Amino acid sequence: MVLRCVLRGLLLICGVVVLQGQQVSPNGIPTAPYIGATVQADIDVDVSRHLGDTVADPGPRAQLSTATTAPSVHAAMKKVADWQLARSVPYMDRNWAWSVLYAGFMAASRELNDFRYSDAMQAIAERYHWELGAEAPDRLGWPDSNDQMMGQTYLELYSLKPDPARILPTRKALDTLFDAKLPPVPDGQFNYTWWWIDSLFMAPGTLAHMGAVTHDNRYFSYLSEHWWEISDGLYDRNYHLFYQQKAKMDQRDAAGKPIFWSRGNGWVMGAFARTLEYLPKTDPARPKFEAQFREMAAEFASIQDPVTGLWHVDLLDAHDYPQPEVSGSALVVLGMAWGINHGVLDRKKYIPVVTKAWSGLVHEIYADGRLGNIQQTDMQPNRYLPGSSFNYGVGGFLLAAEQVAHLNDPVQR
Repeated sequence: MVLRCVLRGLLLICGVVVLQGQQVSPNGIPTAPYIGATVQADIDVDVSRHLGDTVADPGPRAQLSTATTAPSVHAAMKKVADWQLARSVPYMDRNWAWSVLYAGFMAASRELNDFRYSDAMQAIAERYHWELGAEAPDRLGWPDSNDQMMGQTYLELYSLKPDPARILPTRKALDTLFDAKLPPVPDGQFNYTWWWIDSLFMAPGTLAHMGAVTHDNRYFSYLSEHWWEISDGLYDRNYHLFYQQKAKMDQRDAAGKPIFWSRGNGWVMGAFARTLEYLPKTDPARPKFEAQFREMAAEFASIQDPVTGLWHVDLLDAHDYPQPEVSGSALVVLGMAWGINHGVLDRKKYIPVVTKAWSGLVHEIYADGRLGNIQQTDMQPNRYLPGSSFNYGVGGFLLAAEQVAHLNDPVQR
């Protein structure tokens, strides 16, 4: 039986989204009746910043194997990475969105043994003199979590050539955090250093890697202190998911359920992989990290879409948000696959979840290499076109692919 549902101009047929009556925004950017003017304005800004774009007709899907064998994963990884690299070079910057893509390119370089990607990252590092992002230092006096994301790529370039000059600016910037006074946070938020959960992907991976490289436990202590601070405020111990920020904790969907944003929780799942990779096995907080990781993984497994294998932009509301969302889903796959590969998650339980999700991700690759169904920058669930592709979502996909390619390897401990 074919299931059909109509939602504000969106037709969903067996998980495939079809646009009903194509429109364009005042800026000439493709839109649809189910995308409101405010959301479209945000999409237009992201496109103008060259973070990605959206197209009315992305063309046919790529004919790629969805198997989790290394050759099949590599083929999908290369197709997406090559498409993104060709489009990115003229616009590369140091903000968080680009920094997430750079981490993905470093993963592609390692996994595909293709230095084109790491060479492009090397060029960016040299262009910016190995300095962190520059969104907040002038305002705060120290780099906020978004700024710190760039350090993950510098540290990985350092691993290829351990020249202290490559990480010295990052180390100096991070060291200013230890004595920094907390600046005023926005009204209505918790008075935390990291008051929004996206921070857990941006900062802890850099801090943990720096701690591993320098053998300085201050980085581990700092990240652990602030991770559990934000967890105490925003982690729902009933649903085992995070609210994106305090200001959104009281929001409810049409059915009265709390709203948990896919990419926001995806950031946390990816953060477990990026942080536990370097957090010492002997660190006193590690068992607590692993316990929360397992709780969240179990929750994600229970709400995986049975048709697409992916997750919806509003994790608990597949009815109002029927499209799959790729950026959040890719980060979930990153976390789960890393957990399987490192013996933190049960292989028998999670291999089927990751295998199904990987198939769903590959299905979102178009013939030219575009990775679709990526929500624009946001802090909550919102609408987007099936052909929507943004750089941070591609970064998450490439990081996930690196881990999926090793699902059949011996467990790393």
